[in-house]
Amino acid sequence: MAKETVEALVNGGQATAAPPLGPALGPLGINIGQVIAEINKKTAEFKGMQVPVKIIVDKSDKSFEVTVGTPPASALIKKEAGIEKGAGNPKMDKVADLRIEQVIKISKMKEGSLLGKDNFSRVKEIIGTCNSMGVMVEGKPAAEVIRDINAGAFKDKISKGKTELSAEELKTLEIERKKLAEDIEKRKAEFDTKAKAILGEMAGKPRGEIKRKLIEAGIPTQMINELLPVSGGGGAAAPGAAPAAAGGEKKDAAPAAKPAAKK
Repeated sequence: MAKETVEALVNGGQATAAPPLGPALGPLGINIGQVIAEINKKTAEFKGMQVPVKIIVDKSDKSFEVTVGTPPASALIKKEAGIEKGAGNPKMDKVADLRIEQVIKISKMKEGSLLGKDNFSRVKEIIGTCNSMGVMVEGKPAAEVIRDINAGAFKDKISKGKTELSAEELKTLEIERKKLAEDIEKRKAEFDTKAKAILGEMAGKPRGEIKRKLIEAGIPTQMINELLPVSGGGGAAAPGAAPAAAGGEKKDAAPAAKPAAKK
């Protein structure tokens, strides 16, 4: 049997006959409307994300099979958490909080591509990704939740694969998400004020000395790199000071006067 495979990225639950699918499927003589309907049915849970799909067409009888891949675990976590990106500094900033049911749901979606051989191992893999993104689980830093699971926490939910949340639980999560975002902005403003005060106090000091002071004050590395002025002469310029001339070239010294001619 002659078979042909068409692969494409589609918007979950929103595939159409427009490119890339339509032009690729048209020459194969199958019912494109049926293919699109099948794709949208199988990708509905990934709405708002790019999903890899594969359409395997039997050219002899025009039958087809649709297989669906899954987005990366990080994309699924962002969707469940309702955030656009993870934390820039996940050790300090927490951008969202997931319930264990949401983590179980993601682990089931990614089951075929995770390394874990059982539900508990796969759930802990997803929690590890949450940890690297600054996403908490059950109100705790993700790394702590892995220790809780090892101690027997959430055993029934994980073993039974519980994935549903009540409307009240979802509402609570949304409130927590907004509060976390407000806390992050507040902390950024506090760090910015503290860092600029240190820069002002230590103007002209060696850059390394200023950097040590900023680190001691708990200023995030990313902010230090943005705010700490760089100086070619070993010291740091005061905030707002004009930059040194490009290349650091020096003007040629005036030529020495020629000695008077002897008489």
